[in-house]
Amino acid sequence: MAAVVTLTASDGSTVRFIDEVKARGGVKDVMFSPDETYVVAFYRGPADAASRERLLEITGRYRERIFGQAGGEYLKNLYCWPTAVVEYAGRLGVVVPFYRACFFFEHGSRNDDRLLGIRGREKVGKWFASPGHRARFLDPRELGDWMRHLRVCVMLARAVRRMHMAGLSHSDLGYNNCLIDPTTGQACLIDLDGLVVPGRHPPAVIGTPDFIAPEVIRSAHLDEGDPDRKLPSRTTDLHALAVLVYMYLLYRHPLRGDRIHDPDDAQKDEELTMGAGALFVEHPDDRSNRIRAEDLRPGESPWKDTRRLPYTITGPYLSALFERSFVHGLHEPALRPTADEWETALVKTVDLLQPCANPACEQKWYPFDNSTLPRCPFCGTPHRGKLPVLNLYSSHEKGRFLSDKHRVMVYDGQSLFRWHQNRFIFPNEKLSGDDTRRVGYFVAHQGDWYLVNERLSGMRDVSAGLDIPIGARVLLEEGARILLSPELGGRLLMVQMAGG
Repeated sequence: MAAVVTLTASDGSTVRFIDEVKARGGVKDVMFSPDETYVVAFYRGPADAASRERLLEITGRYRERIFGQAGGEYLKNLYCWPTAVVEYAGRLGVVVPFYRACFFFEHGSRNDDRLLGIRGREKVGKWFASPGHRARFLDPRELGDWMRHLRVCVMLARAVRRMHMAGLSHSDLGYNNCLIDPTTGQACLIDLDGLVVPGRHPPAVIGTPDFIAPEVIRSAHLDEGDPDRKLPSRTTDLHALAVLVYMYLLYRHPLRGDRIHDPDDAQKDEELTMGAGALFVEHPDDRSNRIRAEDLRPGESPWKDTRRLPYTITGPYLSALFERSFVHGLHEPALRPTADEWETALVKTVDLLQPCANPACEQKWYPFDNSTLPRCPFCGTPHRGKLPVLNLYSSHEKGRFLSDKHRVMVYDGQSLFRWHQNRFIFPNEKLSGDDTRRVGYFVAHQGDWYLVNERLSGMRDVSAGLDIPIGARVLLEEGARILLSPELGGRLLMVQMAGG
């Protein structure tokens, strides 16, 4: 039986691990603590001063920047962040929390996991990013639905946003370095011991294929000291984040179309496809890298058929960011959307969701497409009945309301929250406990729609000139104006009716 080793870590804590390799990564050997609440990952190479300093920075002051402020406890769910550094037998190691239970396969692959035998293994993001894996290999109970994939993307954008705010970049952001659980909408960034500290600790790797930014690939042949050589940074993270969001919502890669740059040299062709010649498969003006639907393999349709499921089905907020990422910002890093912009657009897209009327629809939810007769783009089922569309306006001064370019779609039982009530409140890690409670909800009754007031003391039906006390309800009808709050930043709902 392997011995238990006891060490004192860099933060003064006592670390114990079983001296037996349980897993091997690219550069590290992983050993478990006796109670399996954390692991110790040792680098195979000998300890050196630069690596030691990087790890002490990441587990020390940068860890404090992430978790030592409002929302820190919440953020611990978004990262598997190293907590301390240890040294043993001439090797450096990092102490890392064990993954949460939701990030291990419960059902695994199809046919009671006889297909792949992955039950109990980590839910590395790559499993959920392609139609082939989803349709051919994974148990349907592991797949989740479109709403939960959207929430996964919110978590990833939030994690990247907070990391960038702390002055760090990932350098290897991609589906191999995140865990996701589409059944609950959870996500977690892993392998954070190689983070880039700008100006002090350069990247140790240039990234994972499919997520490396074009400028990094285009300049990879240059010496590291060459001023034209582009290395992983905050802007390359933003390219990788855009690719992740696109793949988790549309299950295809935004640059891997059918254009061939060099038919005689596969490596050169790959470098051009993802580097200097990179082109969005849905570029509005250049169709040369389109995916040919007639060449798709079983299981790839309809997801890789961009005519059937174009990026615009994700709604107006995300469509605009995909265009900035893959049309305008693909070769111009400064034009790429920030992680904060992605988080905002993703949260607003959650408010556009409608449940599909088809109980057999695999995605179950879809974003409203601004049409008068909406239908699910995934299965084609049209919406039945009237559908309230709430346009949000907010006060900027007394009696003056401006459009927030934000809509809320209504479905039976949907909740209204404080961030809908006031534009100064945003649903992120800094929300107070009280702000996470709903303030109202929507209900359908005999063909009509109502908003029920649960916690809004200043709610008022402006159209009728009536207050709506807590416990009362207001009819949602064409042209209705409902004030949620008279405070600065308070929201006014302008009601439109869609559907038949």
